[in-house]
Amino acid sequence: MNQLEQIKEYISSQTEPKKSDMQSLHSIILEIMPACKLWFLDGKNSEGKVVSNPNIGYGAYTINYADGTSREFYQIGLSANTTGISIYIMGLKDKTYLAQTYGKTIGKASVTGYCIKFKTLKNINIDVLETAIKYGLEAVDK
Repeated sequence: MNQLEQIKEYISSQTEPKKSDMQSLHSIILEIMPACKLWFLDGKNSEGKVVSNPNIGYGAYTINYADGTSREFYQIGLSANTTGISIYIMGLKDKTYLAQTYGKTIGKASVTGYCIKFKTLKNINIDVLETAIKYGLEAVDK
């Protein structure tokens, strides 16, 4: 099964309203990033043990580690969780920026250093979410 099929299956496996919200978010992110690399991480480690929620990734950036090694990872992530949906904005050096800049205007959401978590799309300002995603794409490692 290719990544597009895995993503479609993952979104389809969600219950409503999460399924519709995730499909809408997937479309919104693809509008922002039409030619991006797509990722699907099933949440399992190399031994097949579940270690995280499955997630969809968009784009790519290089993570540089202190030991001199590096690896590629997605810039924007989308994941269902037990209470709703998480959007991950990866690669930001300033771990306070998202909460300080978007926390008060995004609506009913928890905003941390790289994650915007909410129960349903109707609870948040989608324009603010789109602005945060666009910022994240431009600000990798800033």
